[in-house]
Amino acid sequence: MKNHSLILVSLSLLITAFAVAADTTSEPTQIEFSNTLPTEGNLVLGVFENDALGDYGTSLDAMSQGGLSHAIKATAFEAKIMQTQVITGPIGTGFDQILLVGLGQKTDTNTALQWQEIGGNALQVAVKTFKTTPALVFDLDQHVQKTQAVANLAYGVKLGSYYFDKYYTLAERHKSQAKVTLIDAEVTAVEKYYQHELDPLANAIWITRNISNEPANVIYPESFVAQWQAHFKGMKNIKIRVFDEKDMLKQGMGALYGVGRGSQRQPRLMVVEYMAGQPEDAPVVLVGKGITFDTGGISLKNPPNMWNMKFDMSGAASSIGTIYALAGRQAKVNAVGIAALAENMPGSAAQRPGDVVTSMSGKTIQIRSTDAEGRLVLADGVYYGDITYNPALLVDLATLTGSVGRALGKDYAGVFTRHDDLIPDFINMGQQTGEELWQLPLNENHFKAIENNVADVMNSSLDAPGASAGAAFIGSFIRDTTPWIHLDIAGVAWHDKTTAIKASPGSTSFGIQLMNGYIKSHFETE
Repeated sequence: MKNHSLILVSLSLLITAFAVAADTTSEPTQIEFSNTLPTEGNLVLGVFENDALGDYGTSLDAMSQGGLSHAIKATAFEAKIMQTQVITGPIGTGFDQILLVGLGQKTDTNTALQWQEIGGNALQVAVKTFKTTPALVFDLDQHVQKTQAVANLAYGVKLGSYYFDKYYTLAERHKSQAKVTLIDAEVTAVEKYYQHELDPLANAIWITRNISNEPANVIYPESFVAQWQAHFKGMKNIKIRVFDEKDMLKQGMGALYGVGRGSQRQPRLMVVEYMAGQPEDAPVVLVGKGITFDTGGISLKNPPNMWNMKFDMSGAASSIGTIYALAGRQAKVNAVGIAALAENMPGSAAQRPGDVVTSMSGKTIQIRSTDAEGRLVLADGVYYGDITYNPALLVDLATLTGSVGRALGKDYAGVFTRHDDLIPDFINMGQQTGEELWQLPLNENHFKAIENNVADVMNSSLDAPGASAGAAFIGSFIRDTTPWIHLDIAGVAWHDKTTAIKASPGSTSFGIQLMNGYIKSHFETE
């Protein structure tokens, strides 16, 4: 019997070691810029509405004695935004096929998001058409803000080229592109803007999607930490602190520790400090829910839909991913990412409905449902972030409630706060980045609804809307004076449909573009 036990323990350790060591990163597509115009093979060419060709398109039209403009008219290609059309390369151009990409009107009215979506859509259609992506010539001219436009097209191309295909064994199912080349005359200006502002952001999104899309036997609290530590290695102004289960007990983090008790994968609290602003400036603190797999614990979830609970760590991934983006572009700001990590399993040591735990704040919590676990790990995470850093702004990101998804669908994340003056700028940034928000109510009745007759508060209430009660629970562990935003991203953290800037079903990395933009607008120093 002892030998059998030793074999099982050894096998368990071997599986754990393999999972930690597993490669969770497909390399981000490399975007290269060149001013050398292509002359043969296939081509992706941008065209404005009303047959408005740029310099290169005009030269191709002349080489083909009007063949290009004739093909555009013959296919009724209107060049509207997101429209594409494949044509046979006109005689005289040297090209086999040309993928026409609509750029819209020849003005400077396209937003950064529109340019990004044009780029991503062009890449995906090119991959579908040609298997490998030929050079992309968007052929912009002085009628648009060329540098920013081309850089945003490149950013969209990179995001649109993300495919999570590492587990496909058939080569023909692989669509990832190692390198994509964009042609533009002003290479230096475009490269400088892209590499300083947008490429680090794209890399952060890429890595976050990789980690979020991995199955729970690969990404769990310990391996989540190990993967991000490897990515941050060598980056300036980064300091990482990790709390294991012993540290949590010493710190009194009974809420976070309690959620992870039922799993062999022990919980972790990962704190990533990025301090590149003025020493006297209080940091922005981002705290993410990091449930690497959620069975619901003793309050077991409905099994048929349980597979996607690997995405229940999306808030933690986006919180740390945002710090990675800031560090990558060397933002002049102080910011801290906190990932509250646990696997919620119904093991023999798991907490039960009715149990009472004590949080780091000293506040006691009665467990009404072990499936309301995200707010428990955040209770200790946000409290630690609040009292440790006295933040200028505290934002928590969490796949917290099914009710927010039922209310807002896949279009918006729910945003809650006690500080309504913060809302307009968050809403505006969501619109700019495509990570849109909708404010939902948070009032005194929601805080009263979580009061408990056994402990100070309870983690589930039938007397308040689920999303608002969850927000109130988290807010009860944050000082009233701390500017605080709660983002419930349960409906938007993953999606089985593709978009122009997300070619694979799965993680959306929601929150990184939003928070990167908000921090840049409100907290960065020149």
